[in-house]
Amino acid sequence: MTNANGNLKKCPITISSYTLGTEVSFPKRVKTAAENGFDGIGLRAENYVDALAAGLTDEDMLQILAEHNMKVTEVEYITQWGTAQDRTAEQQKKEQTTFHMARLFGVKHINCGLLEKLPEDQIITALGELCDRAEELIIGLEFMPYSGVADLQAAWRVAEACGRDNAQLICDTWHWARANQTAESIKNIPADRIVSIQLCDVHETPYKELREESLHDRLAPGEGYGDTVGFAKILKEHGVNPRVMGVEVISDSMVATGLEYTAIKVYNATKKVLDEAWPEISPK
Repeated sequence: MTNANGNLKKCPITISSYTLGTEVSFPKRVKTAAENGFDGIGLRAENYVDALAAGLTDEDMLQILAEHNMKVTEVEYITQWGTAQDRTAEQQKKEQTTFHMARLFGVKHINCGLLEKLPEDQIITALGELCDRAEELIIGLEFMPYSGVADLQAAWRVAEACGRDNAQLICDTWHWARANQTAESIKNIPADRIVSIQLCDVHETPYKELREESLHDRLAPGEGYGDTVGFAKILKEHGVNPRVMGVEVISDSMVATGLEYTAIKVYNATKKVLDEAWPEISPK
């Protein structure tokens, strides 16, 4: 299944929240993204709460975005939704915060994952309930090889079985590579149920603890061993038309070099990958 170029909508190239680290103020995050070519920023619930604690209001945040001609295009991250016991008061508050953020910033989907390893029928039920609570918002389920939804086929099984149209999928290069996904993995999945793509790359040798690697030591797109170009080509050739093309390079060492360096490096790496694999949506 291949996209006709004329029907491919331009999607915003987004610098995901973790790419710029966890200690960046909202104004600085927006300014850095705007000055280095990105169309949008990703925002975690924690980033939003920190901005409120720093004295910003919703209206202030919208004004800062407008001043820089920038948008929030990615909101995350809902976890711990699998059982009633996991849905603590804190979890429920965070979930409601992400719903509010999505509506405030005009983002149609929310990134979600499930770390707990539960029976699949329980995940199906819980995902359906989460989708119902989200109402008009899309729940973008991200498979992660160390999680309760370990690969793309598992993610599609539960999304399809829960019977909600707003149960959709996210494909991230790091998880794709570490879960050993291929073109065969995606062939039975409707392209229009993949809502978002995240680009990065992986080292040649995995960490013993995959989650540690995922949260601390990713590489810029096309600069490792995950074949980011091949990953993007598979998704393009399958007909995927994402709402967002996120760049999620979670790297302690890169953030330590500074925001400007990080933003410039990941933007240039992303453009190089997309120029080769997906020129229709590559930034000009």
